[in-house]
Amino acid sequence: MEITDEMLKSMEVGLAFRDYSERASSLAIRAPSRLIKVWVQILSKDFERFAAVMGPRRVSMEITNEVFKSMKIGLVFQGYNGRISSMDFHSKATNYLVTASDDESIRLYDTQNAVCLKTINSKKYGVELVCFTDNPTLVLYSSKNGWDESLRLLSLNDNRFVRYFKGHLDRVVSISFCSEKENFLSGSLDLTVLLWDQRAEKSQGLLRVQGRPAVSYDDQGMVFAVAYGGHIRMFDARKFEKGPFEIFAVGNEDSEAHVIKFSSDGRRILLTTKAGRVHVIDSFHGNSIASYNVKPVVTNSMLEASFSPDGNHIISGSGDGSIYAWNIRSGKIARWGSTDNEPPLVRWAPGSLMFVTGSSELSCWVPDLSKLGSFSVTK
Repeated sequence: MEITDEMLKSMEVGLAFRDYSERASSLAIRAPSRLIKVWVQILSKDFERFAAVMGPRRVSMEITNEVFKSMKIGLVFQGYNGRISSMDFHSKATNYLVTASDDESIRLYDTQNAVCLKTINSKKYGVELVCFTDNPTLVLYSSKNGWDESLRLLSLNDNRFVRYFKGHLDRVVSISFCSEKENFLSGSLDLTVLLWDQRAEKSQGLLRVQGRPAVSYDDQGMVFAVAYGGHIRMFDARKFEKGPFEIFAVGNEDSEAHVIKFSSDGRRILLTTKAGRVHVIDSFHGNSIASYNVKPVVTNSMLEASFSPDGNHIISGSGDGSIYAWNIRSGKIARWGSTDNEPPLVRWAPGSLMFVTGSSELSCWVPDLSKLGSFSVTK
């Protein structure tokens, strides 16, 4: 992508964090999601006198191994009475983050202003998985009460159910919303994958599987993937009833699939399994690009991983509570330990130099500028 005058004029503030217990803090300026470079304005106390004399300055920062190694927690949201079970950033209004947790709450955050906007309780049905629709005021979520496996479309504006989606007979373990359309996928322990249109209560299609399914649309909504039993099945969303157009074997993987995701450019697929393996696969040819091992998941928790915006780095949780980061080309670059003994959820903020982790609290990670060397400073 070429950096043009129009692109620079479109730049806007994406996130602000101030850590008053440390001397360094930062504010990230959001770039288009496919742009690798991210702008960061320095707001630390060390630069207050400099800023007063010289005026505001910006620095250009690429996603490098050194930047990854410097990442640290810049902000923590507490107040949960259970573990976070699901998180999702909106694909377009990317400052919005929604979480679901074991305390039966759904919480909406504005990460640009570092504030929790709303907490909605779902005591009757429980909540396990949650994701945004194309509308940032509507979320889709799965139940966790053991007797009603319906999916629910919830308006965050007025805490009102817009629609129920009935069809699954067992726990829903994977949801993927198509960001370019009004369709979504759901995978369940009843060994089915259902295809839906959010405007209709009845499913638009059904796929039967032979294992716990993980599902994902690509960013364009033209293709979706279903992983189970050591294989990834690729479907054309327009003619899924004809079956998969490709089936990729994932090494000797026989552990149940947990999470599958496409990179933002659609060229790579990320797959995690209960056994603690993180696979990166070429989405066109099915060959393995990289494979990593973390501690296996020994509870009912989810092993989650996430691509960085440029698609060249991965962050992942681990069964021992740690967080790992890898450069897909060169291997492991960082590990952050934890006293927790369950894998944290991880999610990269689209188009931003920030990722979030979820456990019994929500943590936002940003680069520690004091640990980095030189920057390209501009007015």
